[in-house]
Amino acid sequence: MKRIIYCLAILGLAFYGCDPMDDIYDGLDSSAEPIVGSESYTLVSDDYDELELTYGSFNSVDEAKVLLPGFLADKYPFWGEGSSVVVGYDLYIGNAEGVSDFTYSDIYEFTNSDYATTGSDAFGFYPDVNAADQIPAILDAQVTDPVEGQLILAKYDQYTQDPVVGLADLVSYNFAGSMEGWTVGEEFGDDAVWTSETGYVQGNSYFGGQVANTEWIVSPTIDLSAESDLKFQITHELDYAGDASLLKIMVTTDYTGDVLTTTWDEITLANPATGDMASSEDYDFSAYDGETINVAFKYESTDSDAARWRIESMAIKALGATGDINSKGEYFMYSGGSWEAVEGVYYLSSKDFDSMGEDFNQPGQYDNFGSSVPPDNYLPTFLDLTFPYAQEEEELFIIYDYYSSSSGAQRRGNLYTVTNGEFVGHESTISTTLQFGFEDGIWVPDNTIRYTFSADDYVLVATELGDVYPNATASMSNYGNMDRRAGNAAEWTNPMVLEAAAVVLDNLDPSAAEEQKYIVTIEVYNGSNTTEDFAVIKMGGEWVYQD
Repeated sequence: MKRIIYCLAILGLAFYGCDPMDDIYDGLDSSAEPIVGSESYTLVSDDYDELELTYGSFNSVDEAKVLLPGFLADKYPFWGEGSSVVVGYDLYIGNAEGVSDFTYSDIYEFTNSDYATTGSDAFGFYPDVNAADQIPAILDAQVTDPVEGQLILAKYDQYTQDPVVGLADLVSYNFAGSMEGWTVGEEFGDDAVWTSETGYVQGNSYFGGQVANTEWIVSPTIDLSAESDLKFQITHELDYAGDASLLKIMVTTDYTGDVLTTTWDEITLANPATGDMASSEDYDFSAYDGETINVAFKYESTDSDAARWRIESMAIKALGATGDINSKGEYFMYSGGSWEAVEGVYYLSSKDFDSMGEDFNQPGQYDNFGSSVPPDNYLPTFLDLTFPYAQEEEELFIIYDYYSSSSGAQRRGNLYTVTNGEFVGHESTISTTLQFGFEDGIWVPDNTIRYTFSADDYVLVATELGDVYPNATASMSNYGNMDRRAGNAAEWTNPMVLEAAAVVLDNLDPSAAEEQKYIVTIEVYNGSNTTEDFAVIKMGGEWVYQD
């Protein structure tokens, strides 16, 4: 028999932080006797990120069986043979039909010249313009060789009030959660210096210590051929810099695709970056009027000087109209030779996100959802407020921007149906559990069921085995436990306990599958009242002790 005892006494400890197990492990030496533990644990959003599960769920039970053993090994490093954990997790069962058509559609983003052809200024539609009326003509002009059934998300800006003429963004890059199409150019060093972060793009060569590197990021080609009187502005922050001149803003008119064979000009700002995120002056950029250019940020570090450069946004400006903008999107399908607006789908605008809160960890902070800002926490209320007259069983596809720390910017969505007067989203995942046991030094999927004898079970055992073991069953009926004192007239030996367990399990689970495992907890007396666990398995149709 393999006796499994689950007990851990930790005295005089105060637990702090989110996971009390961390504090226990910190005080244990790896050479200590392994803990035999049992626990239930439900994965949280950070766990899915650690497992690189972008959508916060497993695609299959088999995937969970493959990925979770390593996760459990890290989480319970001191648990040993006989331990078990029931893991609660989300299992992906599929989006509502049609959602992927919208989340994977083509995208067309309106350019300055597109707005100009519709009679608006060069930066967005005016408030009184019905964008849906203007979009088909733009798509006709800009989408070459469309095919029947082609779906496009047309993204555009619209002023929320009449704009004011002045300097306005001609080209802008918002680096919150995105590299915005900028590419990395390596010059020296093996480390990934430039990274995309939630609120900015970051250059940093501190990897446990300061490391010498030179790495660039280069913008897409910027066409300024029809522009004049240009200005440049950057919003950024510089920390831990010994020599700020190692970090440079560069411009070229002859980018070759190789930063080392391109001729670059350096921009020297009157208001250089400081330790606070701030915008520079509107730098005179007229030297590049009418040119086609690339902008680059060059990061250089040494073994003794590795600054942290965070860049939130960059803009090239020209005289135009400025005002509060709502970034929107409409879906159109090419059908019968023309572009038609798609009914029954709604793409969340920047103002929609703002309406759900603009503070830290709210959707409007970066105009997207994410693992820490889940859409299900906001969309039902938003839809009830935005579409108050929706009818029962009415359906609406909601498509939105989503940022994942592991995969970057994405489009996601769901189908919502009005049910009992409220918008209810299609459930693409279900919550389920999977049990793992620690066997032969590794975590393996385990079908073990834990069961504790009830009062009725002791009555059943006394009834079934009373004639075979009269003293033992009489004592058990009298005291409500099994006497485990060796040599006592009422002793329950290991074979007798197995018979009793078989009686109870055959009654409890008469159709138990072959190799089904149970850990049965029984009240015992061995000089004091306690419990004892017995691990059994069904083999050849009979219950036997596990090896």
